[in-house]
Amino acid sequence: MTSDSRPGSSVQRLPAEQLHAHELAALRAWDSHPCPAGWQLSPRAVRLFILGSDGETLGGQVIERKIYGNDVLVERAIVTLAGQRGLLLAGEPGTAKSLLSELLAAAISGSSTLTVQGSAGTVEEGIRYSWNYALLLRDGPTPAALVPGPLHRAMEQGALMRFEEITRCPVEIQDLLIPVLSDRVLHVPELKGEGAMLLSRPGFNLIATANLKDRGVNEMSSALKRRLNFETMQPLSDARLEGELVSREAARLLAAEGIETAPAPDLTGLLITLFQELRQAQALGVALEPLSNVLSTAEAINVLYSAMAESWYLGGGPPGPAQLLRHLGGTVIKDEADDRRRLGDYLRLVRSHRSDDPAWRALLEGEAWL
Repeated sequence: MTSDSRPGSSVQRLPAEQLHAHELAALRAWDSHPCPAGWQLSPRAVRLFILGSDGETLGGQVIERKIYGNDVLVERAIVTLAGQRGLLLAGEPGTAKSLLSELLAAAISGSSTLTVQGSAGTVEEGIRYSWNYALLLRDGPTPAALVPGPLHRAMEQGALMRFEEITRCPVEIQDLLIPVLSDRVLHVPELKGEGAMLLSRPGFNLIATANLKDRGVNEMSSALKRRLNFETMQPLSDARLEGELVSREAARLLAAEGIETAPAPDLTGLLITLFQELRQAQALGVALEPLSNVLSTAEAINVLYSAMAESWYLGGGPPGPAQLLRHLGGTVIKDEADDRRRLGDYLRLVRSHRSDDPAWRALLEGEAWL
């Protein structure tokens, strides 16, 4: 996970290829390794772009790690895209599926914006192509009247297309991809001659994402499944790595907003312990009733950022543990009333076993705000 804009940026979110343009340029200058046709970087350089250079300077630039905890999966994903099989990234909400999809597209194709956002309202025209109806009525179906969609442009340019939340689309929309993934051809039957068949250029491929919470919304057909390699992204289980990521990204978000403060390591560590115990439904050797909501690392970043921002904007001194609990309610409880009880059970356990610890005692002072 990574923040989306630089301090002082005039936009809220930059695509990965713009946000990390300096790193991509450095890797292109350094890269001399074998490169698949149509790729802007070699697989080795793509891996370094996503997983970082461990402090080593490459092309005059240290490459920052952007994905934590799924290194082998990242390597398999890169190899999949180097062939002619599509890639599907599945996982719980907040496991950085979309981020990995974006980073792969930015590194391999130089653009991450050839994207379809899947939903019940997604239609063919939003994926393949549509028509300029003024030109269509005047001249009939001609190449000039055709308005290429993300799939058409990706095939024409030899680039990666991203299909977010593919299982939220009706099956018949998903299955538009089957002939494209099989034959690497997009038929345009309205046109005659050469324009009636678009052959994909080297480098074209598909990255789809699917949320495990949406499994069963629109089950994928077996034909489409056979044309995709499935990779399941897991939540971060390493508390040290998660703490490093949460602290770094919260600090980056604060800097982007001009907030001149940074999270204290002790506060971050407390938050990570809290999240990991609630996520794993176990604390102090006691099994807990699991929450209905997934507590993602992205949500931990948001809780820490919110506590810091409250202190900056509303005053009251530096944020303490109680402010974490103040902002945790909207993350844990959401629209599930039973989660309030489950969180209460966890806090009672903490109160009975950790009340001698000043940090945990301070945290429990925020319980009245829930």
